[in-house]
Amino acid sequence: MVWSRWAANRRGGDGVLKYVKANERKYDGSSLRRITLAGMLVTVGIVFGDIGTSPLYVMKAIVGVNPGYDADYIIGAISCVIWTLTLQTTVKYVLIALRADNKGEGGILALFALLRRQPRGWLYIVAAVGAAMLVADGVITPAITVTTAVEGLRIVAPSTPVMPVVIGVILLIFMMQRVGTGRIGRCFGPFMLAWFLMLGVLGAVNLPACPEVLKAFNPWYAVKLLVSSPSWFMIMGAVFLCTTGAEALYSDLGHCGRRNITASWMFVKAMLILNYLGQGAWLLTHAREAAGGINPFYAVMPQWMTLAGVAMSTGAAIIASQALLSGSFTIFSEAVNLGFWPRLKIDYPSTEKGQLYVSSVNWCLLAGCLLTVVIFRDSSHIEAAYGLAVTIAMLTTTLLLAFWLRSRGVNMIVVGAFFTFFMTVEGIFFFANMSKFVHGGWFSLMIAAVVGSIMIVWRNSTRRRASFIEYRRMADSAATISAVKADKEIPKYASNLVYLSRSGDPSLVESKLLYSIVNKQPKRADHYWFVHIDHVDSPDELSYSVSVVVPETIYVVTMHLGFRVAPRISVYLRQIVEDLVVSGDLDLRSGYPSLRREGIPGDFRFIILHRIFSPTSICGATTALLMRLHDILRHIGVSDTSAYGLDTSVVTAETVPLIINTSSGRRIVREEC
Repeated sequence: MVWSRWAANRRGGDGVLKYVKANERKYDGSSLRRITLAGMLVTVGIVFGDIGTSPLYVMKAIVGVNPGYDADYIIGAISCVIWTLTLQTTVKYVLIALRADNKGEGGILALFALLRRQPRGWLYIVAAVGAAMLVADGVITPAITVTTAVEGLRIVAPSTPVMPVVIGVILLIFMMQRVGTGRIGRCFGPFMLAWFLMLGVLGAVNLPACPEVLKAFNPWYAVKLLVSSPSWFMIMGAVFLCTTGAEALYSDLGHCGRRNITASWMFVKAMLILNYLGQGAWLLTHAREAAGGINPFYAVMPQWMTLAGVAMSTGAAIIASQALLSGSFTIFSEAVNLGFWPRLKIDYPSTEKGQLYVSSVNWCLLAGCLLTVVIFRDSSHIEAAYGLAVTIAMLTTTLLLAFWLRSRGVNMIVVGAFFTFFMTVEGIFFFANMSKFVHGGWFSLMIAAVVGSIMIVWRNSTRRRASFIEYRRMADSAATISAVKADKEIPKYASNLVYLSRSGDPSLVESKLLYSIVNKQPKRADHYWFVHIDHVDSPDELSYSVSVVVPETIYVVTMHLGFRVAPRISVYLRQIVEDLVVSGDLDLRSGYPSLRREGIPGDFRFIILHRIFSPTSICGATTALLMRLHDILRHIGVSDTSAYGLDTSVVTAETVPLIINTSSGRRIVREEC
């Protein structure tokens, strides 16, 4: 490939530096540190979709545990909801977790990136389990929210075929991911604002019918219910559904900022509690109607409003699903760059921060979501599959937060109190949700087990493979490479030959790269480039360093990319070359005299080496198994050519054996004749 317009398109010698500085200005978080009405409106639309749709099914699930309820049961259950939202969501996530940001980014993998330099090597398992559980949540959430919303149509038209409508809405949600939600997203804030106002107004209108329900603010009623009820664990399993969006709230930290989320949560929490109180008041005054199985969420609406309420609920369900899907895309993007997942093709449908699309993930989530609807068929059964995975995700976040607090110098007693309290609370929720295992919880855990196993195996196998890669000193190899360049008997392979290197040390080069240049097929070029991709802990880092080993011959480039930065290697290398040309460190003109006279730049060719585990290796059974699993799992992802955004017409893929020999073995002996 000839980048013929480089010389004409130079940007004053600091192309990449300008790009980096602009990138830093864009994502420095300054705009997120201010509380503004516009920021809060966006936050309401993006962050609270999942937790904001919980009134659709929480009280319905609570009544399902005890259809013959009394006043103490309803008041106690709502008290559990209020204090769960206060302790679990407000205290843990809003007041504590949102402060554990990685350069403004949140979420369990961003939190792990802050801790992965610690000596506790097992923390990656905790992070992988938590991320896998959130992916499972991304499968279940669209199914339960859309199904519950559409079931409201049965109030207006009892013969409505719910499942076909649900499947149609879910297909629409997943199909619109490809075009991005930039334009649609602008409507999310106003719509969700109207949604929360509707929740609050409906609750307030129904509250005067039974003011007694206000006793739920007293935590004694929650304690009394849990102590006196033999089915307390089932009650807690239903109550937990009110806080299932808290993990997503933390993951969206980078989109809206801590202060906007904190301020918006005060309004959202007030509207949610008002709605729960209104539903409770209706249940206490309409016990006979409730016995018929009607969802109290729709029951608190005037009859004339039901159809509009179903439409609003469906819209809110779509927005909640969108938030979870965007979160799932982000999780896989971060997992790839943190070494938890094979390379994936990631598209960016808009220029807005956080807008990305992973086709393979989208269709897998769609398949899982449709399978959920087909297996469980109605929202009551889907509730059994919901919550267990999120509980485990919250437990993993608590564990990582405890290590983060300690790393920030927080007193050990305070950290111990935080860890003990929330592990106890979430442990209770976990055992409560385990009662749902045979009724549907197995499904979400099965999804999480598959995803988590792949993450753990891929990370271990990748690191194990890296430990067997041999390196040589660049200084010792430079003379050989220069000699190949000077040997006119060797046909010129390319003007610029680019290798993707695994060596993070510019003074070292992989022996297999030298083997490709010298032994496999001698490759003469004017310039040899060794490019290393360094995925750093900062989410939006985009910078580079370059070492000129032999002027006009060998260049070692290290690109420092944050775990949320797209690895567009061709684009970044072009910018780096522009800088080197302007600084006088590189003459990009072609080495062919006829082209050089015209000032035409030399062509570029990329060489990518695929290391295939050799059956001749002598190693332990565990190592051999990991290597074989790695070779299988790499087919889940895309090729390095696609993942790094390289032009396939200028890429050559070479296969080299990965021979692991951890034993000296025997050497054949020559017999004397």
